[in-house]
Amino acid sequence: MSSSETAFPIGPGAGGSRELLKLAAPLVLSSSFFTLQLTIDRLMLSNQDSDSIGAAMSAGVLYWAPLALLQFTASYAGTFVAQYAGAGRKDRIGPAVWQSLYFAVIAGFAFLLFIPFLEPLVAFVGHEPKLRQLEVDYLFCMCFATLPFLLVASINAFFSGRGDTWRVLITDVSGALTAVLLCYVLIYGHWGFPAMGIRGAGWATVIGNWVAVAVGLTMMMQRKFRDEFQTLSGWRFDPALFKRLMRFGLPNGMQYGLEALAFAIFLVLVGRIGKTELSATSIAFTINMLAIVPMLGLAQAVSVLVGQRLGQNRPDIAQRSAVRGVGWGLLYTLGAAVIFVALPRFIAHQFRDDDMEQWSRVEPLIPMLMKFVAVYCLFESVSLILSAALRGAGDTRFVSLMTLIFSWTILVGPTILARHQNDLRLVWVFATTYLLVLSGVFTWRFYQGKWRSMRVIETPTAPLAM
Repeated sequence: MSSSETAFPIGPGAGGSRELLKLAAPLVLSSSFFTLQLTIDRLMLSNQDSDSIGAAMSAGVLYWAPLALLQFTASYAGTFVAQYAGAGRKDRIGPAVWQSLYFAVIAGFAFLLFIPFLEPLVAFVGHEPKLRQLEVDYLFCMCFATLPFLLVASINAFFSGRGDTWRVLITDVSGALTAVLLCYVLIYGHWGFPAMGIRGAGWATVIGNWVAVAVGLTMMMQRKFRDEFQTLSGWRFDPALFKRLMRFGLPNGMQYGLEALAFAIFLVLVGRIGKTELSATSIAFTINMLAIVPMLGLAQAVSVLVGQRLGQNRPDIAQRSAVRGVGWGLLYTLGAAVIFVALPRFIAHQFRDDDMEQWSRVEPLIPMLMKFVAVYCLFESVSLILSAALRGAGDTRFVSLMTLIFSWTILVGPTILARHQNDLRLVWVFATTYLLVLSGVFTWRFYQGKWRSMRVIETPTAPLAM
C-alpha cells in the first residue's frame, strides 16, 4: 500500500457525500461564522445610521477587490498541500506553506501603500460627501487588516489541504467571535470606550484577524506537525516552489479579484443611480451572503478533495466529489431562495434604522431584489463549486480568463451603458445573467475533462498544469 493510500484510503465511499460533508462541515461552519460576523456588524451599523451600512458595503466591495487577489493567491497553497498529501510527499507540505507565508508578509505590508490614495479613490466613486467620509474611515482601518487576513489564509491552507478542517474552524471562529464582541464595544461605545461607529467596526476586524493568526500559528507549530510536515524546519525560501505557487496562485487570486472589481464597479454605478438604490442593493448583497458564503466552505472542500485524489492519480474519484458538491450546493441555495422569496419584508425589517423617511424609500425595493437574489444564488453556487474543482487541479488560468471576459462584457459593460436609465431592475438583470453564463461555462469546462490530467506538483506520472 502506498503512503498516499495510507493517508487517504480508497474505499466504497470514496468520492461520496459522506466523505465530502465530513470534510466540508467545519469549512461551511467557518464560512458561516464569517457571514454571521459581517451580518451582525452591518446590523449594528444599520441600527445606528442607515448611511453606515451603505458605506460599509461599498467600501467593503472596494477593499475586497485587491484583497481577494492577494488572499486567494496565498490560500492556493492549500492545493499544493492537498496534492502533496495525496502523493504522500509530506516533506514538501511545510515548505509550500512557508512560501505562502512569505507572500502574505510582503503583500500585507505593501497594502499599506494604498492609504495615501484612499480619499482620491473614494472621491472618484462619486458618492455623497457623508458617505465618502464614512468609506474612507472604514477603508483606512481595513488596510491594517490585510496582513493578518493573508497570514490566516496561508495558515489555514496547511490545515485545509490535509483535510484537517476542524482546525480551520477553530482559527476562524476565534477571530470572528473576537470581532463581533469588539464591534458591540467599539461601534456603540461600551465599557468606557467612545462610540466609534464605522471605524469601530473596522478596528474590531483588525484585532479579530490578529487573534485568528495567533491561534492558527500556535496550532501549526505543534511538535507533531513540526516533525511530520516540517512546519518549522521547512522555513527556507525556495525560489522554484515560490515561483510555482505564484504561477498557479496568482491566476487563482485574479479570478476573485477581477470578479470583486467588477462588482465594485457595479456597486459604484448603482450608487450613482441614488442613495436609496445603493442602500437597498447593499442590504440585498448582505442577505445574499447568508446563502453564498457558506458555499465557499463547500467549494473549498471540493477543491481539497480534487487535489488529494489527483495527487493519488484518481481523477475518477475527484469527479465524483465535485458532482456531489454541486448537488449539495444547489440543495442548500434552493432552500435559501425559497425563504428569500417567501419572507422578503421580514428579512428586510432586520435592517431597518431610525431614519424612517429614508427607510420608507428603501423598503419597497427589497422584495423585488430578493427575487433576483433567489435566482442569482443558485447559479453562483454552481459557479463557485465547479470553479473550485477546476482550481483544485490547477486549471486556474482558464477560470481567471473566463471571469475577466464575462464580468466585463455581461456585468460591467451593459451596466455602464444602462446607468442613465436609472433602472435598478435592469442592472440586476445583468448581474444575474453574468452568473448564469459563468456557471454554464464552468460546467462545460469541467465535463470537457482537461483538468483530469493537470497537476501543480512535480510528479513522474503527470505533467504540470499549463
